[in-house]
Amino acid sequence: MAKVNWESAKYDGEKGFWATFPNLCKGCGLCIEKCPVKCIGWSEELGVYGTPRVEADMEKCILCGICQMVCPDCAIRVEKNK
Repeated sequence: MAKVNWESAKYDGEKGFWATFPNLCKGCGLCIEKCPVKCIGWSEELGVYGTPRVEADMEKCILCGICQMVCPDCAIRVEKNK
């Protein structure tokens, strides 16, 4: 069984960062469905309800922020470098 990480999981890239908050992610998958570049997938770690949470592939991520906007639980934070 996978372990729940209650702290944020941050994925850094040259363009900025993408973070999830496992204590908020219920694994609904809306972010995966709406991602225009399909860089979000299921993690091996679990979210708050014991369901898989999500993670991003920073090689593909364009930091558009759509995933952050559609997340009903505010479990994703996207920030572009200036």
